Amino acid sequence: MSIDIEFLRYPIGNFQLPEIVTTETIDDAIETIKMFPVHIFTAVSRLSVDQLDTPYRPGGWTVRQLVHHCADSHMNAFIRFKLALTEDNPTIKPYDEASWAELADARLPIESAIAILRGIHLKWGVVLDSMTAEDFRKTYHHPEKDRNQRLEEITLLYAWHSQHHLAHIQHLILRENW
Repeated sequence: MSIDIEFLRYPIGNFQLPEIVTTETIDDAIETIKMFPVHIFTAVSRLSVDQLDTPYRPGGWTVRQLVHHCADSHMNAFIRFKLALTEDNPTIKPYDEASWAELADARLPIESAIAILRGIHLKWGVVLDSMTAEDFRKTYHHPEKDRNQRLEEITLLYAWHSQHHLAHIQHLILRENW
């Protein structure tokens, strides 16, 4: 049986920003972001230590590292949101996510990362729900991409990011028949 590595890497496809971002698109993304901690907890709550330490694809991170990565990534995203909402096009600080996934905290029990996700997503959801159309047009500058990014784009990106990593875990569970 051949393994489709591209599917294992991108089980829901690559992120694609729609040509037109509608209120409904944003509302759906906000709901995805708000519900992510519930969905990821449901996906991982019954996994054993060995299952949590299984890579979701050959050469990929373990489920444990994925959960910790989501906590790290979403903390950064929330902070970037707040910077963009309170400053004029701030330049954000990129980070080496692959190196972060190798740090000692990525080997902690997943409960710590789930707790972070619950807290961040609760706060993020409140901020997202309070934002106006004008707020979603606010930007930050991403130096690695060398461009400004609107918060509407980042909202859609992190809804995708949530579903992307959740799909990694769900597909592994299905493939392994756990």
